[in-house]
Amino acid sequence: MTSSYWLSEERPHLPDRASRRAGPVDVAIVGGGVTGCACALALAEAGRRVRVYEAREIAGGASGRNGGFALRGGAPAYDAARRDLGAERAKGLWRLTERYLDRLEGLAGDAFCRTGSLSLAADPGERSALEAEYEALGEDGFAVEWRDELAEPLRGRFDGAIFHPLDGSLQPARWVRGLAARAAEAGAELREHHRVESLDELKADQVVLATDGYTLGLLPELDAIITPTRGQVLVTEALKRRLFPCPHYARHGYDYWQQTPEGRLVAGGFRDKAPDHEHTAEEEVTPLIQGHLERFVTQLLGEAPEITHRWAGIFGATEDRLPLVGDVPGHDSVWVSCGYSGHGNVLGLACGELVAGAILGRPAPELELFEPARLLAA
Repeated sequence: MTSSYWLSEERPHLPDRASRRAGPVDVAIVGGGVTGCACALALAEAGRRVRVYEAREIAGGASGRNGGFALRGGAPAYDAARRDLGAERAKGLWRLTERYLDRLEGLAGDAFCRTGSLSLAADPGERSALEAEYEALGEDGFAVEWRDELAEPLRGRFDGAIFHPLDGSLQPARWVRGLAARAAEAGAELREHHRVESLDELKADQVVLATDGYTLGLLPELDAIITPTRGQVLVTEALKRRLFPCPHYARHGYDYWQQTPEGRLVAGGFRDKAPDHEHTAEEEVTPLIQGHLERFVTQLLGEAPEITHRWAGIFGATEDRLPLVGDVPGHDSVWVSCGYSGHGNVLGLACGELVAGAILGRPAPELELFEPARLLAA
């Protein structure tokens, strides 16, 4: 009951093109989620000797324990990002994630479906906020639609919505396992069930920390600026009708749900009901949050469904809600890519490849926005 529905799917065989090396490698990557596997694939394809360390199985952390949303943009609303970052930087971030949604679609096969997503207003205040974001997106040329007419069971419960046509639904564990298989085929060595306790044990010219909210203890500087945050999820039995054709989210992302191709309802969120307890690295479900989720899906469906899975996953949040991506000041040849603030499915892919490009001597201009020094200096 407390295992991820996504991870319960049968694992594909991982090819082993790299013999288990005892000696140094060019790049050691800590974390076998989307970021680590994307980085490993890019580096291996460029001819680098790469070793990935994963404490559990590939995708066993947040990459296999999230709600399965593949969204453009970042954690802030677009109008807020435009205000805080400036129009050009905000636009560049959203365009980056749109490119990587296309990249994900090209790599993920049947693990991804381009459904669009629906951001719903739970009250008049949220409707005003969504209207402001809708106007900002339209002004800057992004594809976006306003929805006043909502189908059942949303009608009467939500006060309008933004439809984002480029977003999609993801089976995240299948996607990351497939990405890992590509990396292994290209020559990356994958060491599952190998927890890294200290960077001193890594024999590599370069080290990449790709652990998002699981970074605690590896670098004290990161512990101070990345807040591990728990996201709790439940999954129901297959519903009799298809009610939700795309990912849905409301209350500024604190509630989120979608229906899988098999008809199951996947619902998560409500961490704002106990913020002091949900800012934690403990992967435990709690009666309080699970109770909120059960009541929510019961109200949404009009009856209590059978719950088949419950789980928790940990993501990393930063103060400005932007990831930390780049070299770590004061640590030669140590790179970091984490702190996606709940938006790691697309940003994790993008940032893994951005770090790989920088290691290969091809730093992209987008890295300036995510520079770790901006928070580490404070």
